[in-house]
Amino acid sequence: MKKSVFATAAVASLVASNMAFAEPQAEVLHWWTSGGEAKSVAVLQKEFSDNGGTWTDMPVAGGGGDAAMTALRARVLSGNAPTAVQLKGPAIQEWYEEGVLADISAVAEAEGWDNVLPASIAGHMKCEGSWCAAPVNVHRVDWIWANADVLEANGIAMPSTWAEFNAAADKLQAAGIIPLAHGGQAWQDATVFEAVALGIGGPEFFQKAFVDLDMDTLKSDTMVQVFDQMRTLRGYVDGNFAGRDWNLATAMVMNGEAAFQIMGDWAKGEFLAAGKAPGEDFLCSSTPGNGYLYVVDSFAMFDVDGDDKKAGQNLLAELIMGPNFQEVFNLNKGSIPARTDVGLDAFESCAHTSASDMSASSSEGSLLPSYAHGMALRGAQAGAITDVVTAHFNSDMSSADAVEMLANSVANSL
Repeated sequence: MKKSVFATAAVASLVASNMAFAEPQAEVLHWWTSGGEAKSVAVLQKEFSDNGGTWTDMPVAGGGGDAAMTALRARVLSGNAPTAVQLKGPAIQEWYEEGVLADISAVAEAEGWDNVLPASIAGHMKCEGSWCAAPVNVHRVDWIWANADVLEANGIAMPSTWAEFNAAADKLQAAGIIPLAHGGQAWQDATVFEAVALGIGGPEFFQKAFVDLDMDTLKSDTMVQVFDQMRTLRGYVDGNFAGRDWNLATAMVMNGEAAFQIMGDWAKGEFLAAGKAPGEDFLCSSTPGNGYLYVVDSFAMFDVDGDDKKAGQNLLAELIMGPNFQEVFNLNKGSIPARTDVGLDAFESCAHTSASDMSASSSEGSLLPSYAHGMALRGAQAGAITDVVTAHFNSDMSSADAVEMLANSVANSL
């Protein structure tokens, strides 16, 4: 990794000293093109400009970042990498292994990032001990969202166990209400699956299965129980779920067509955008069980030539982790700040629950990276798991057969 040319002094002096010679420049590649996301990026862009920088925006829409990664590879291969790129999880390490990431440790150390980030999340931002990326937020994946009126009308409380969820779903189904809003897309199947796995197996089971890829765990009786619960959930989904986008499933909960949705807290953004109030119009709670599954959006800094671009990287890193951007971005995105010292006065009750649970899980060792959303595993292994989950969910495959296929598929992907 190329070492920073800046000394480990205060970030302000780092940037100022370089600005004396060159204006900070940053070409930023990202795939935040939806309304709330674009609005949040605009805030960062304005802050960068207000601090004397020139921002060149490179948004690449489509494919949940797949199109952006194609564009990035072309740029890197041509020797013209962007200054900063939206990346997450193991993808950061993959690019580091190709020798193309910059070292932003001077900024991180001057700003004390290690003191304000949970250790597990900070680990994703480091490459062999040096800081190479800056985290923007924390999304929790293992949420249940519910229509408050539907639950009240049917005398149902938010479930705290999977047995309670199943009993509530049976009651709702008998009343003619779709128990579970779901979209038949592979990543949505995987989202539900990992929440069920965490709830049934617990944090240690999840770590061994979906982070360590331990074969005994993947082939265990507990994994059979996970697939059994997935089969039960399949019976609570309506017949028109195939291909449905996640936000349309959220809308089913909003309009009372369905009672529950299992989805990350980006779903909260849909409720809030529609003027719905947490605790009144919709309810939120973690899925049954202990632990916290996270996905963290971040920006990695690429190795570039020129003091202006290096100054831009330092300024950008400082602003991304700045309390103002962390607050504004996450209010729009539905997530919570990656920094644990950002005040939550402007955030609603679900965000407060998320932050409290993240802190507790970090202390207990149950703060875990989502495999379904690219935080725990590299693409081949994550894809092998999801292919089995989707095949099981969309067929009459037995749980035992699914577990055997899971172990084989993971083994073949290594």
